[in-house]
Amino acid sequence: MGRIKSLEEIKAMVRERTGKRTVFRGARMEDVEPVLKRLTSKDPDLWAAEWSRAAGPYEEAGEAHEGAGRSDEAREAFFMAYIYYTLGRYPVPHSPGKRECARKSLALFKRAGRYFTPPLEVLEIPYGTDQMIPVYLRKPEGTAPCPVVINFGGIDSYKPECHEYDEALLRAGLGACAMDMPGVGEAPIKGSTTAETLFSAVIDYLCGREDVDARRIAILGRSFGGYWSAKMSFVEPERLRAAVVWGGGVHYNFQPEWVRQSTNAESYLMDHEICRASAFGLRNLDELAAFFPSLSLKTQGLLDRPSCPMLIVNGKNDLQTPIEDLYLLLEHGEPKTARVFPGGHMGQTPETLPTIVRWLRQELAA
Repeated sequence: MGRIKSLEEIKAMVRERTGKRTVFRGARMEDVEPVLKRLTSKDPDLWAAEWSRAAGPYEEAGEAHEGAGRSDEAREAFFMAYIYYTLGRYPVPHSPGKRECARKSLALFKRAGRYFTPPLEVLEIPYGTDQMIPVYLRKPEGTAPCPVVINFGGIDSYKPECHEYDEALLRAGLGACAMDMPGVGEAPIKGSTTAETLFSAVIDYLCGREDVDARRIAILGRSFGGYWSAKMSFVEPERLRAAVVWGGGVHYNFQPEWVRQSTNAESYLMDHEICRASAFGLRNLDELAAFFPSLSLKTQGLLDRPSCPMLIVNGKNDLQTPIEDLYLLLEHGEPKTARVFPGGHMGQTPETLPTIVRWLRQELAA
């Protein structure tokens, strides 16, 4: 069982991540340090209010730049506001203040996206009879129809946090379709044993676009999103050209002993038991431990079915997702490609993302 982190430990982790990891990578220490000094408790609404104070001046600056026609400056200011509002809702918007930060972070990202190159295309894809799947599509200039990678994160990552990965894909000549995994962000459904239908609906939509090459669609899932990427490689082996399982579990990750052991792993910042439970419409760790075994791809009988080409990536010493799940995928079904990096969750080194992008570019070659 993990240990709940103190406020001072959380502050130390924020300082360590600033400028380096996930959404904290874009944060600036001169903005972060005043926020941390004002945080006197782990109250979620205090957390949201203080990060909102950091976001406000950037939002105002973006509006001024936009009004004056300075698009580059507006993009940068709106993007910084998005970062701090995202930190305000991080890792899960489970209070009124955090929910407001989540709303504003999405709004500010879309305002910045107007000035991206190539620009951000905000779409709503029909799902079921009366629901929509919000996605962000960006396509490389001068390539039509283009290959597209469906890109998404895990339990604490909304689709705007795909931005740095989308940028890397675009530089490689690949389109990027960012979405939320089930139960996260603006996804219309919670996670379940059948929630893969969300991804199939996105594939349906992409296959129907003339500017997308339906023969060259791939999927890239990060952290818990890697589970959905692995599942989709078995569910859609004909329509997916490639799948990247980056830090995702498939069987051992969902066993009760690991569910309890991995709670508050050192790589988690805070509130991740709430994150995991809310993504599946559950209330607590006991309900997670009872439900999660049903997610196992081994239990569902998928591991020996045909799959599209798969790249499996993780860190050797991951405390969130057991490395045994990587080997389990290699031991079943069709041959797969794998790369184990040093370190913990997702094996995040300077070479990890470039390795993944090179593999995708190779698999999606015309």
